[in-house]
Amino acid sequence: AVGSPLVMDPNSICRKTKRLAGKQAELCQLEPEIVQEVAKGTKLGVRECQYQFRFRRWNCTSHSKYFGKILQQDIRETAFVYAITAAGVSHTITQACSMGELLQCGCELTRSRAPPSPTAGPGTEGTAWEWGGCGDDVQFGYEKSQQFMDAKNKKGKNDIRALIDLHNNEAGRLAVRSYMRTECKCHGLSGSCTLRTCWRKMPHFREVGDRLLERFNGAFKVMGGNDGKTLIPVGDNIKPPDKQDLIYSADSPDFCSANRKTGSLGTRGRVCNSTAMDTSGCDLLCCGRGHRDETVVLEENCLCRFHWCCVVQCRKCSVRQELSLCV
Repeated sequence: AVGSPLVMDPNSICRKTKRLAGKQAELCQLEPEIVQEVAKGTKLGVRECQYQFRFRRWNCTSHSKYFGKILQQDIRETAFVYAITAAGVSHTITQACSMGELLQCGCELTRSRAPPSPTAGPGTEGTAWEWGGCGDDVQFGYEKSQQFMDAKNKKGKNDIRALIDLHNNEAGRLAVRSYMRTECKCHGLSGSCTLRTCWRKMPHFREVGDRLLERFNGAFKVMGGNDGKTLIPVGDNIKPPDKQDLIYSADSPDFCSANRKTGSLGTRGRVCNSTAMDTSGCDLLCCGRGHRDETVVLEENCLCRFHWCCVVQCRKCSVRQELSLCV
């Protein structure tokens, strides 16, 4: 699992440098601070995975024994995990550059870039434009994510699993790099906008997760070509997946019952929505086994007051809540 989303502790990663691929070992020795950001990025990716899958039968559990079994398969869920963690590493490293936390990088260089396009609207006529501020150097984060996350799958290797993992890693990074947005600030006397300074920012990571979930829902099943280097979509009249699509080669288990071999914890005891018709609904989440209603008493902060200066004091209130649980 070295180099996979399962390994998230930088010390653990670098203690195993003898087993790491060349580029990973090189990063550990020469740029340990980058490896720290890699660890943060994989954790960010797994947290986002847990948010996006919170209402699904498989909820991206971080239980290592079960999570490891998921990663050993080549199913749609594995595709999402690889994509979201590669995206998380790219996002975290890029953010660390912009925050001045890494010596190797900083703000994006804009000298060779064309000026930003003026947006149509009142008050923009005759406004001067220029790049400024601190744009996110997403290319640096992209390259470091590629260097570490792709190292265990050597390109050109005749292995369908390696080709699929590399494709999904790239789809994750592109979900960050391809959706940069331009932000601008006006400068001038008395609120006028005689000069506009613009910079490029990454999308919020929640947007990245939302976009990759859409790709998960439309993921392509593929098989290896005869040459061992190409992937062919399974099914008639299906267009080949593009670089931002997620791909897999094996069907997922139903995740209804606990099964250590497949990494399924089952859905028994999961909270469901008795009125919903989507994946969070009791019919789907409980796999037709039914559900039971239970009243629980929760404590939460209430009657909070701000006291000068600067303390917020709250009382604890007991709240009764009706829950539906899968049987």
